[in-house]
This record gives sequence, structure tokens and C-alpha cells, in this order.
Amino acid sequence: MASRTKLSDAETLELYCGALENAVNQEEIAALMAELGYESPVIDDGKALLDETHQAFDFNKTEDNETTAAYAAFTSKQEEIANIYALHRKKAKIAFRNEPVLLKQIGLTGTLPKAYVKWVETMKAFYSGSDLIGQLQANLTRLKVTSEDLQAGLASITELESLRTEYLKEVGESQDATEAKDKAFAKIDDWMSEFYAVAKIALEDKPQLLESLGKVVRS
Repeated sequence: MASRTKLSDAETLELYCGALENAVNQEEIAALMAELGYESPVIDDGKALLDETHQAFDFNKTEDNETTAAYAAFTSKQEEIANIYALHRKKAKIAFRNEPVLLKQIGLTGTLPKAYVKWVETMKAFYSGSDLIGQLQANLTRLKVTSEDLQAGLASITELESLRTEYLKEVGESQDATEAKDKAFAKIDDWMSEFYAVAKIALEDKPQLLESLGKVVRS
């Protein structure tokens, strides 16, 4: 058998499936294995474990795909908002250049935070605060940043937060599915380890049959 550590999960499933099928369908192998207690019902136990492992593998793959899709949706929205806010931020710094207190109030002083939570808080301060400035709103409008733009900014942030929540949920579900898959593989690996140990004894004089179970015999 090829080293388990050198095989992917999918390759391992294929290997084990072929070995168990051959252990039943090849009459000579079946007879020799049965002499050591591995009759068809015992092989069926291994197949049942293999089926459980395959299901866990498929479910984990589905969860990983959902996580990837959720991440793509989140990062796409994040990039979109970042680009829009960067332009609005530049324009607002010009519009309120003579209002230092206001600039601080709506998060336009200092450097833009890189950490996600603080970055979102900074954008919220701008989009929720800029719309309440009264006569100074005209300065933004003159630079083509309307009240509707500010409201759209807030709405986009809300959507971004929802997408991030969904992504984090998918991450958790994917991690759970990976743990379940790993436990399933641990069980089938243990079962197949004994299976191959028995096969090595049963087929000691039949190396070509041993190789049909996926175990490489060195000449």
C-alpha cells in the first residue's frame, strides 16, 4: 500500500474502495482472507466505515466550497466599499479642511485603521456624521458627494457586516466538518491497517494478489 501520508483524502478513499472490492470479488483473495476471519460480513463492516468516511469527506468539501464562496462575496464587497470610501474621504478632507473639530468627529484625522473592526467604525463615523452637518453638507455636495451617497455608504457597511457574519459562520461549519472528516478517516485508517496486516499474512505467497489490494510488494 502506498504511504497514507503521501496520498490525498480522495486518493485514499479510492485506494480503500478498490481494496475492499477486490477482497470480495476476487475469489482467490476472498477465500484466503476468509481463512483468517475476513469473510464477506467483516469486509462489509469495512465498507460501512468507508461509506461514512466518504460522506464526511463530501460534506467537508461542500462546507469548504461554501466558505470559499462566502469569503469571495465578503472580500468583493470590502474592496468595493474601500474604493468608494477612499474617494469620499479625500473629498471630505477638502470640504472640511477648515473644520478640524469636525474632521476628528467624522474620523478623517490620522491614518486610516487597517484592522477590520476599527476600519468599519471609522467609515461609520463618516457616513453617519457627515449627513448631519447642516450647512456644511453643501461643501460635500459641491464635490459630488450627496446625502444619498452617504446613506448608500451606510447601507453598504451593513451589507458588508452581514457578509462577514456569514463568512465567519461558514468558517466555523467548515472547521467542524473537517474535524468530523478527520475522525472518520482515523477510524477507517485503523480498520484498513489491520486489514492490510492480515492480507499480508494471507497472501504472503501471492504477491500479485497483494498488489491488487493496493499494497506494493518490493521484489
